[in-house]
Amino acid sequence: MLTLAPLRLLREPWNTSEGNQSNATVGAGSGWCQGLNIPNELFLTLGLASLVENLLVVAAILKNRNLHSPTYYFICCLAISDMLVSISNLVEMLFMLLMEHGVLVIRTSIVRHMDNIIDMLICSSVVSSLSFLGVIAVDRYITIFYALRYHSIMTLQRAAVTMASIWLASTVSSTVFITYYRNTTILLCLISFFLFMLVLMLVLYIHMFALARHHLHSISSQQKQPAVYRGSSLKGAVTLTILLGVFFICWGPFFFHLILIVTCPTNPFCTCFFSYFNLFLILIICNSVIDPLIYAFRSQELRRTLREVVLCSW
Repeated sequence: MLTLAPLRLLREPWNTSEGNQSNATVGAGSGWCQGLNIPNELFLTLGLASLVENLLVVAAILKNRNLHSPTYYFICCLAISDMLVSISNLVEMLFMLLMEHGVLVIRTSIVRHMDNIIDMLICSSVVSSLSFLGVIAVDRYITIFYALRYHSIMTLQRAAVTMASIWLASTVSSTVFITYYRNTTILLCLISFFLFMLVLMLVLYIHMFALARHHLHSISSQQKQPAVYRGSSLKGAVTLTILLGVFFICWGPFFFHLILIVTCPTNPFCTCFFSYFNLFLILIICNSVIDPLIYAFRSQELRRTLREVVLCSW
């Protein structure tokens, strides 16, 4: 039966001949190279959990006026990016279940169009999540090292332009990727963007942790800034470091999958790695489940507002 497949375009190497693929499959067709059989119910459960959690984060930020700042607007956009993964997963699972039980009969051409839409949502989420993580890191960097000029540097107008630009770029790039996915240059651009953002954020975090205490101590002694402000800034840097680590663990195997598609599509080891693609998708969805939990436990203001939202005390 024809079914949907999330990121169908990247599930198998497309730049090899049929004979080479068969040989690679034969060479890697035993033992752990069989991959994992992940039930659809797990995809569905994680997708629902992610959707609910990120909706609560967005609702909390919109509800509490104290959270109406560029930093939390960026976090809100990151939550929306995570919701894109959840929504695409839920839609894909819903149609799969309906088609498997014969409730819904769809033509092959329509199924392929739906595959492209799901792939576009996930690719857009990749680009936007990376971008907003980078923007949040830059925002925190400015907060720590340019505290006295932060509000003049990161204005609401600049934040709005930044957010609109990222969403536009994410939409355009995902459309280009789906249209020209067989072009190796497209994959290389996506991989390069991932590596660039990781290096950028790592450099910022290393600089923050190396100089933040000295710099903020100097501000505190000269401008009499309260110690609470210094502690909250460092706490924010730790939060972003956790977010970066979680993102790297959850998205790293997927991007390593892309690298192998480009570099060694017929190698037996690479073929083994390709067979675990569903596991990489589970990790991607887990990232969107974990992020809201980090916001709730690391931000007292957001945690309090989340409690109010859950209790419906509007």
